Amino acid sequence: MNQMTSYESRTDLALEASESLKGTAEADSGILMEEEYKQAENLRITCVRITTKEAEHVVGKPKGTYITLESSELLYADEDYHKEISDELSRQIRRLVKGMEHGKDHSLLVVGLGNKDVTPDALGPMVADNLCINRHLKKEGPLISAIVPGVMAQTGMETAEIVRGIVKETKPTVVIAVDALAARSTKRLNTTIQIADTGIHPGSGVGNHRHGLTEESLGVPVLAIGVPTVVDAATIAGDAMEQLLVTMEEAEKRKLIYSLLDERLKNLFVTPKDVDETVKRISYTISEAINLAFSEGE
Repeated sequence: MNQMTSYESRTDLALEASESLKGTAEADSGILMEEEYKQAENLRITCVRITTKEAEHVVGKPKGTYITLESSELLYADEDYHKEISDELSRQIRRLVKGMEHGKDHSLLVVGLGNKDVTPDALGPMVADNLCINRHLKKEGPLISAIVPGVMAQTGMETAEIVRGIVKETKPTVVIAVDALAARSTKRLNTTIQIADTGIHPGSGVGNHRHGLTEESLGVPVLAIGVPTVVDAATIAGDAMEQLLVTMEEAEKRKLIYSLLDERLKNLFVTPKDVDETVKRISYTISEAINLAFSEGE
């Protein structure tokens, strides 16, 4: 996550970081954005490509491709709709995993990041629980294995240390890291799925910087999948004051809000009260997409 001044809202979404640059000179330099809206599915798909070092610095995200799927329908318990999202997500996963031909001849390691005992942070472990694990049963074809490494407070080890050792021993051709994210907009809570080919830095969304899981650190391509499950207190305050502050620039608005917040609230993160059921549904949607993407005959 990028370095921020004390009044900038945190976000793990490249889409949100790029949106804040609209209309500026920086937006025209090294940041490419394509948007598609599928009306029948009420699904918005946005692809953000960060192509230069300068753009990396401006957006605060590594060079690479970030695909975002957005739909308010993800909040509801509609199995048919979640199946449609799984299908689309599996297509986007195959799109980003270079050299994949319908998942054949790949060995996949899924890393379920987060703390399974804290619901807003349990997305990764829940996805791992729903996967069709088959590495111990098959000798060839697409193989899937998974690990839930826990958090440093539980293990005393960096997640990157654990995953590096597993990658060295099991030699997967690709790693998919799944984690809960932070958003800058309450409207994107549990309604947005981001896929990126840049890897991931666990805990970055809430300012808890850990060693990254990237192709450079692990030696194999790393795909990151995440869903924003929390926003910070300043975002809540900003949404509540939106009409009052409508004439202000975004940066000025955040600066004012942070100046009014109690010091203790500046590190407060908020999640919806029904997050347990929502995360459970979305985790299953993501696991089904991974299963589909690495299934033979797809």
